[in-house]
Amino acid sequence: MYELVIFDWDGTLMDSTQKIANCIKAAARDIGVVEPGDEQAKNIIGLSLVEAMQILFPKLNQTQIQKLVESYKYHFIKGDLTEQKMFDGVEHGLQKLNEAGAFLAVATGKSRAGMSRVFAELDLSHHFAISRCADETRSKPHPQMLHEILDFTGIEPHKAIMVGDTSYDMQMANNAGVDGLGVAYGVHSDAVLRNAKAVDVLTSFEHVMDWLFAGRITQAYA
Repeated sequence: MYELVIFDWDGTLMDSTQKIANCIKAAARDIGVVEPGDEQAKNIIGLSLVEAMQILFPKLNQTQIQKLVESYKYHFIKGDLTEQKMFDGVEHGLQKLNEAGAFLAVATGKSRAGMSRVFAELDLSHHFAISRCADETRSKPHPQMLHEILDFTGIEPHKAIMVGDTSYDMQMANNAGVDGLGVAYGVHSDAVLRNAKAVDVLTSFEHVMDWLFAGRITQAYA
């Protein structure tokens, strides 16, 4: 049974993937390079921003990559008005997990500044014992994020589960000896998630809650 549930953010708790893709494409236009398509832009969600830009634009030098990153940040914070919101059932589900005594954490490709901004806007940080961001540790699929979360909570890997919408989440979980639960309503498909060794793949956040509460959640340190 799981005492610790670790969530990815974008595409797992928050419906923000279209906004991210739009901002990537706007940044490409700003510096005069060919913008990627929606699917291509969304496919790198979950990685650190610099690593994502390097994958999408492999011919650019570091100065150009940094300009892309800065332009992306501008559009994400001010320039792009694409709506982003929590998926249905998230706030209720997080509260239910808290009441069950499980520890919750976030492991995200967002920057700390971006994560702090979202926490402040939505007043959700109290649900989580710890959050780790891509600019303060190693990017997914390296397991360092999860190692740091496990060390902080004192929970053993086999008592933790990582919930995410990308193969990067599942690979990170596998690399850390943690189970990975895939969600197919975000970026990557059911087949991609299962190929990345997800223990199961679900199609809504409500189904995630049903799956966890089907005898798989227990109080931490009970």
